Amino acid sequence: MAKQDLFDLSNKVALVTGASRGIGESIARTLASYGAHVIVSSRKIDGCEAVAEAIRNDGGSAEAIACHIGEMDQITSIFKQIDEKHGKLDILVNNAATNPHFGPIETTDVGAFQKTVDVNIRGYFFMSAEGVKLMKKGGGGAIVNVASINGMVPGHFQGIYSITKAAVISMTKAYAKELGQQKIRVNALLPGLTDTKFASALTKNDSIKNQAMTHIPMHRIAEPDEMAGAVLYLVSDAASYTTGTCVNVDGGYLTV
Repeated sequence: MAKQDLFDLSNKVALVTGASRGIGESIARTLASYGAHVIVSSRKIDGCEAVAEAIRNDGGSAEAIACHIGEMDQITSIFKQIDEKHGKLDILVNNAATNPHFGPIETTDVGAFQKTVDVNIRGYFFMSAEGVKLMKKGGGGAIVNVASINGMVPGHFQGIYSITKAAVISMTKAYAKELGQQKIRVNALLPGLTDTKFASALTKNDSIKNQAMTHIPMHRIAEPDEMAGAVLYLVSDAASYTTGTCVNVDGGYLTV
């Protein structure tokens, strides 16, 4: 009897936000390498096109659609485009995020507060809501919300960001609970300290980095590619009975 490949994503349509670089790019490349048609999305189309082209050059299937998830009209637009072209969505990875304020929590101005909430909470919520509508048309799907270990243990000088990531964890469970009988699974990835441009305020600060090392049993910073395997699992048939869970990919940070 032929062995079943539980990670095969052939004929699946996947949307990955924040996919022009870092963790999102690694996720997009990995899903494509397992057969998914990947829609590479972020705010700026040029970066998306570059990643999509690289995927195609490697033999995968990909296209680029720009979307700023902090703008409601752009959320509506991207799902309309996906519906018109593909008629379904099997996989949604909410990875795009923002963290404009790095400093004492009490100095967070209302602009930084609102931007963080608009992208990290409202954006994830309505991306998921629109994604669910398309998934129902196709008979099911899988959503992965990229949260953060800061959603469990607030990061120093990352107050509002940590608060929004805690909300993403709660949102993941709420969606999973409501959609469990509709063949739509919803899970969260909680990355630890990862070497990306997004996290450069932490990774390039020796004091912060050295302090973090004392809390990471593996005693190193993650590479973006090390996040992608967990997402592959969560969106594949290998995770067919997995929903409402958080997968910590943090080098053991939360165990200390």
